[in-house]
Amino acid sequence: MIDKLSLIFNSFPTLLEGTWVTLKITFLSLGLGLVIALPLSFGQVYGGKGFKAFVVVYERIFRSIPELVILFLIFYGFPRAGIRFSPFTAVILGLGIRSAAYQSQIFRGAIQSISATQMRAARSLGMTKFQGFRHVVLPQAFRVALPPWANEFTIVLKDSSLAYALGVTELLRQGGYIISTSYEPMLIYLTIAAIYFIITFAVNRSLKKLEEALAIPGFEIKESIR
Repeated sequence: MIDKLSLIFNSFPTLLEGTWVTLKITFLSLGLGLVIALPLSFGQVYGGKGFKAFVVVYERIFRSIPELVILFLIFYGFPRAGIRFSPFTAVILGLGIRSAAYQSQIFRGAIQSISATQMRAARSLGMTKFQGFRHVVLPQAFRVALPPWANEFTIVLKDSSLAYALGVTELLRQGGYIISTSYEPMLIYLTIAAIYFIITFAVNRSLKKLEEALAIPGFEIKESIR
């Protein structure tokens, strides 16, 4: 028992290095997804038929293809066109563009939950449609989108382990290095699982606190959109 505890203690610095890489992958992928998703959700609600059709195609494609296939297509496919990405960058792009497909639907639902009179009021004050979206609709939609967005964070965090397949030294790969010398796969994998759980719990609790801080009496969110 003491030997096992000693192994966990000695492995922690290496696992924390991998955890830091996992967190960078998660937050950068979510950030890229958010940057792509907001224009998509805006266009799907307020855009023309052509843009709405584009969003539907984008969303259907990237929600249908397995994440690992997307990563392989980016990492191994783009070099054939003369474009090369590092494994880390390929993972960010793959997770980001797929997350954007889900986040666009999260924010589309949140935007549509806001009364259309809000946009009409903004337009009556002389705002453009984009200004009304940015200053009036989006702040309200953000509050509605928080619960399903927290769920999306959890999904992207777990999907970050797929970076293992491209050789990125994230948490799971660092654990693999330790297992190759310690021959204690169950112990190390349980420790990795505990780290994932702690991150998920901490972030979801923080987002829950933020949701409560932004809550408006009488307008509580009954259920998530996802």
